[in-house]
Order: sequence, then C-alpha cells, then structure tokens
Amino acid sequence: MKIYDFTVKTNQGVEKSLGDYKGKVLIIVNTASKCGFTPQYKELQELYDKYKDKGLEILGFPCNQFGEQEPGSNEEVQTFCRRNYGVSFQIFEKGDVRGETAQPLFKYLTETKKFEGFDMNHPIAEKLNDALKANFPEYLEGDGIKWNFTKFLIDRDGNVVKRFEPTTSPSDMAAEIEKLL
Repeated sequence: MKIYDFTVKTNQGVEKSLGDYKGKVLIIVNTASKCGFTPQYKELQELYDKYKDKGLEILGFPCNQFGEQEPGSNEEVQTFCRRNYGVSFQIFEKGDVRGETAQPLFKYLTETKKFEGFDMNHPIAEKLNDALKANFPEYLEGDGIKWNFTKFLIDRDGNVVKRFEPTTSPSDMAAEIEKLL
C-alpha cells in the first residue's frame, strides 16, 4: 500500500485522490487554528514557497480532536489560514486523525511511522508532555497522533519516509526535504 491509494476530501468537500500527487514530495500535517503550534503554518508556507517549484506539496488536515483547538467550519479554517499566514497550500476537510474515527490516511501514516518521542529541546515540549500526562494520558500510549502539527514526509514514490512530532519546527525539516527533491 502507498499513500496514492487514498482518497480524501478537500475543504470544499470534493473527493481528491492522493494519486494526483504522484512524483511529488509531500508533507502531510494535521493542523489547528487555536493551538500553541499554530504559528507553524508560517514555516510550512515558507517551505512551500521555497520548494514548490522543485516538487514539494504540503497537505494540511484540520482536526478538532486535541483540546477542541479547531472549532471552525472548513471555510473558516481556510479563511484563517490565508488571512493570518498566507497559506496557499492545500487545506483539506476537517476530520479526526487518531482513534477509531481517524481518517484511513492517518491510520496508515501512524501504522507506517511510529511515535519516537518529542524533541524536548523545543520550548513548548515540556508543557505539551505535562498537559498530555495530566489531561490525555491515553494519547501518550501507542503510535497514534499525539497533538496538532504532527508532520509526515513522503517521497516521490509515495513512501512514508519520516514522522516529525509537533515539537519539530517545519524549518528543521528542510534538510530532509532537500534529500528527496
């Protein structure tokens, strides 16, 4: 199975095959508009601007599962992203990314690339870890998505190459992206 076997919905509700991205390097990321990691939209857009002409696509998947930090409609999410961060990469329909109700794409991603821990050097890492322990201890178990802005890097052949937790800034992914372009 490859990433190209999945169909997802755009934020306008249109079915889109990920096969349309064959030959591209992808970053697939679950997002939220009211999260401590929301400023990562800026860095994601910077990566997109820098590498889109070399074959990078970024696919954003809004999710409200983590502290209800994405309460808006699909249209409100899109407007927020464009207005506040100049996002021009594709934002998809809001949906779940962990647990029984997770979108099949995210079940596949988390089965393919396991959780390896947070970068505890990140300024928010300790707060995130403590908040999860106190409020969502079950999120720390297994390989499911732990929080907003978990990023998956996909090569041009549709293979999931690497998983980056929210505590990895998108700009810190540049060297890994460049290897695949």
